[in-house]
Amino acid sequence: MGLLIDGRWSDQWYDTKSTGGAFVRPETQFRGRVTADGSTPYQPEAGRYHLYVALACPWAHRTLIVRALKKLEDVISVSAVDPLMRENGWVLPDGADPVNGARFLYKVYAKARPDYTGRVTVPVLWDRRTGSIVNNESAEILRILNTAFDEFGDARLDFYPAELRDEIDRVNAFVYDRVNNGVYKAGFATSQEKYEAAFDALFGALDELDARLATQRWLVGNRLTEADIRLFTTLVRFDAVYVGHFKCNRQRIADYANLSGYLRDLYQVPGVAGTVDFDHIKRHYYASHTMINPTGIVPKGPVLNLDAPHGRGRLGPEALA
Repeated sequence: MGLLIDGRWSDQWYDTKSTGGAFVRPETQFRGRVTADGSTPYQPEAGRYHLYVALACPWAHRTLIVRALKKLEDVISVSAVDPLMRENGWVLPDGADPVNGARFLYKVYAKARPDYTGRVTVPVLWDRRTGSIVNNESAEILRILNTAFDEFGDARLDFYPAELRDEIDRVNAFVYDRVNNGVYKAGFATSQEKYEAAFDALFGALDELDARLATQRWLVGNRLTEADIRLFTTLVRFDAVYVGHFKCNRQRIADYANLSGYLRDLYQVPGVAGTVDFDHIKRHYYASHTMINPTGIVPKGPVLNLDAPHGRGRLGPEALA
């Protein structure tokens, strides 16, 4: 995971020395919005926008799920990077970028801002018309896809309804800090103290979420919202990657009474399973993070039966009801 410095690529890992061994995620810098009211340069149009994603990345995965559920596959095109991320950062397979013809994702960033300094991350929402990046913050791209393209997709679905926004924001903040980013704070820590603090916070949060889901099918308002989508992309990687690779091994999601069924429930929502690629997920983490796994060996297991009955129908309505 390198970065650009004044538009020049540098293969540098995250600096944890200055933070006492703690992993601190940097802020994203492209924060444009797609709006229909003319308040921004970006208006919703079919075929105008392009997503750069990694099938391995939980942050990019969020956007693929909403794109699929909102039926925007023919409206917003996608390029997926190779799962391996080494000295050149995210690499685009030959022919994978019909928009910019880039081989390396950092070239896309440099085209958008020639003097860019910062990490080169996914997802990226690209605008063909202006030839630039609209947004590279997954949480904001999620909401752009949720409403900005309703004239082209399924306008019936709203994953951030007005009456639930305060509670969704509260749950999102909790899940982001202690679960979504929590696994990284444990896995990328370089001191025992920082690792253990992240580990304890992570499993404390999972315990709370498991208790919450004992009496309701979904996290907020007993309907599928972006809060569920944001949690799902971490849960679906947990047993396959985070338990072993990131040393988050107090227990698996499969060992939780309610989170396990909740994970299967979400996986079985029509359109979601097609966005999950365990081959990319495992190859990325185990073969790219050589500072954690120097041999690059990718484990064959575990066996995950996410198509098994989830038994959660008694707790509330179906996700897309």
